[in-house]
Amino acid sequence: MSEFAVEAKGLVKRFGGSLAVDGVDLAVPAGSIYGVLGPNGAGKTTTLRMLLGIIDPDEGERRLLGSADPLAVADRIGYLPEERGLYQSMTAREAIAFLGALRGLPLAEGRRRASRLLAEQNLPADRPVKSLSKGMAQTVQLLGTIIHQPKLIVLDEPFSGLDAINQEKLESLIRAQAAAGATILFSTHVIAHAERLCERVAIIAGGQVRFEGTVEEARSRLAPRVALRTRAEDGPWRAALPANAERSDGCWRFDLPPDGIERLLSALIDGHAGIETLSIERPGLHDAFVDIVGAAPEPDAEEAA
Repeated sequence: MSEFAVEAKGLVKRFGGSLAVDGVDLAVPAGSIYGVLGPNGAGKTTTLRMLLGIIDPDEGERRLLGSADPLAVADRIGYLPEERGLYQSMTAREAIAFLGALRGLPLAEGRRRASRLLAEQNLPADRPVKSLSKGMAQTVQLLGTIIHQPKLIVLDEPFSGLDAINQEKLESLIRAQAAAGATILFSTHVIAHAERLCERVAIIAGGQVRFEGTVEEARSRLAPRVALRTRAEDGPWRAALPANAERSDGCWRFDLPPDGIERLLSALIDGHAGIETLSIERPGLHDAFVDIVGAAPEPDAEEAA
């Protein structure tokens, strides 16, 4: 078994005259939680579909769970597509068992596992899908994705449209699957989830990988930021502020100097600046994303509300 559950080299996909994916390389360590981040239209979904064998790349190679043929290992993979779809008249238990049967799990065993998983999530087993809330239905589909205990779980924008409570529940489910030994690969434009969950991320924009590495490596691209508020508005201490210092709402903000804060702190004290607050803020993954891509991702409607 390779140390990587997913490998891709030089994946290219064109639709008509448009280049949707332009030479994507990925290597997802087995047993990890790995995020593919990018704005809407970046090529994330197309990349996942090529990896899974739903569509074939025009160029490049891919390997899933050691196989060059993704369809040959489909029974060991769980996939939650961006476009959700459940039979509305089925009960939650039957919907989950049905999805397991599509991956080779006997229906009787699927029903047994579904009853247990639904009980763990405090969800009704015998209510039809059409009577469930959006969050409940999405959880049911996720349970159907993992019912056959796959070694690789691929989730395309799994948090889209969920409220904060259901997002937390989904994060817990993802962590539990990783703890049980599965590899999790998910795409998202909601950076906060990736920062909390992922060990490594790939940031895609314009069909290309702009960054690949650990979350810490992404954050380390940017210097920590200093936020300073003083009682005095001017004085000799101003000369010690870095050239990139900017003031808004009575607060100075600037990159932490390479030699640290001590020299500036001494100048502030000696110059009677009257320090009210001084904090050093490490950049987050969202800041690194904006630095790499050049723009913030668009929020979900729920997040913007």
